[in-house]
Amino acid sequence: MTLTDERRLTQLQWLESEAIHIIREVAAEFERPVLLFSGGKDSVVMLHLATKAFWPAPVPFPVMHVDTGHNFPEVLAFRDATVERLGLRIEIVEVQDYIDDGRLRERSDGTRNQLQTQPLLDGITDNKFDAVFGGGRRDEEKARAKERVFSLRDEFGQWDPRNQRPELWNLYNGRHRPGEHVRVFPLSNWTELDVWQYIAAEQIALPELYYAHQREVFERDGMLISVSDVSQPRDGEVVEKRQVRYRTVGDMSCTGAVESDAVTVDDVVVEVAATRITERGATRADDRASEAAMEDRKKEGYF
Repeated sequence: MTLTDERRLTQLQWLESEAIHIIREVAAEFERPVLLFSGGKDSVVMLHLATKAFWPAPVPFPVMHVDTGHNFPEVLAFRDATVERLGLRIEIVEVQDYIDDGRLRERSDGTRNQLQTQPLLDGITDNKFDAVFGGGRRDEEKARAKERVFSLRDEFGQWDPRNQRPELWNLYNGRHRPGEHVRVFPLSNWTELDVWQYIAAEQIALPELYYAHQREVFERDGMLISVSDVSQPRDGEVVEKRQVRYRTVGDMSCTGAVESDAVTVDDVVVEVAATRITERGATRADDRASEAAMEDRKKEGYF
C-alpha cells in the first residue's frame, strides 16, 4: 500500500468530512443557527456529526422539534434522553397548540405531517433563527434532489427552486436579507445506505423501532400501519401481529412499517443495500398525495 492510498479517504470518511465542514461553516457564518431534531435516524446522525464537529466543546446551538402530537412514543423518549445526555437546549413547537386555538384545523384523513409547516415557520421566526439544519437527503425524493446544501428561504419561509445559488468547489453563500433564512442540509450527498453504514461504523444508538420487532399492524394503501390511538383500522382492515421495522419515522398515522428480519444494524445494512425504492417512497403516505406533493409543501415552507 502506498502513502497515497493510506491518505485517501473512504466514502464514509469523505461524507463525514464534508458534513462537518458544512456544520462548522454555518456556526461561523450565522448568528442564530438551530438543528431540527426529531429522534429519527437522519437527525440523530446529523446531531452526532455536530457533536464531533465541536468536540470537546458542546454543540454551540440549540435543537428544535415540531411535535405533531402523533409521533411514536419511543422516538420522543429517545429524543428527550439524547437532549438530556448532551446537555442541549431544545425548542419544541406543538401542532396541538395550533389546533386548540384555531390556527390550524385537523385534516379529514386524521394525519398531521402536513400541518407542520406553520408551526415550523413560527418557531423559526419567534426564535430569530437564521440558519436551520435539516436531515434531508437528495436520494429521498425528487424535490429534495433539486435542493442546494444552503437553501435560501424568503421572508415567508418559502422555497423558490429557481432562486437557488450555485455551489461550486464547496463554497456556500449564506447571505440573506432581514427576515429571510437559510435551510442547511449537511447530509445532502448521503444515501440511505451511507447513513446506515455510518451508524454501524460509529455505533450510533437509535430508537428500537428501526430494528425488527413484533407489532400489531393493518394494511392500508399497500403500507403496514401500526395500531395506535391515532391510527385505527377501518372496516375491512385486518389487524395482524407481524415482525416489522421502520425505515423512517414521522406521523404514526401516515408512516408505514416494512416486514423485516433485520434485528441488528448489520442486518439493516444488508437489507437496505438490496432495496430499490427510497424509504419515503415506500413508507410515507403524505408523499403519495400527488407527484409534486413534497415540492408543493417545500414551496409553502415545509422542510
